[in-house]
Amino acid sequence: MTEPTRIFHNPRCSKSRQTLELLREQGVEPEIIRYLETPPTAQILEHILDALGADPRDLMRTKEKEYREQGLDDPELGRNALIRAMVETPKLIERPIVIRGNKVAIGRPPENVLNIL
Repeated sequence: MTEPTRIFHNPRCSKSRQTLELLREQGVEPEIIRYLETPPTAQILEHILDALGADPRDLMRTKEKEYREQGLDDPELGRNALIRAMVETPKLIERPIVIRGNKVAIGRPPENVLNIL
């Protein structure tokens, strides 16, 4: 039995669409989570960050105006504050993110997800 696969997807994003198409080409029909409508919880973001061995800013779209407007470039902000910002403003989350079991990949480029299949 194969592990379930989830994709945090934004259908307006070309990389997200390409990643979803690539998964389907590999015979994987993932659970599609439109994260702008259904943001991940802080616990899910913690899991993603831990699996990637990443810091919150590694998962953030730092060029978004919301990033600057919310002062998220402040180096004094801790992990919890940055994760809370992503939960409250999901537009800040890099996309797409694919989760398969305990493995996680960011689909930039889309081929990155092949490493976790």
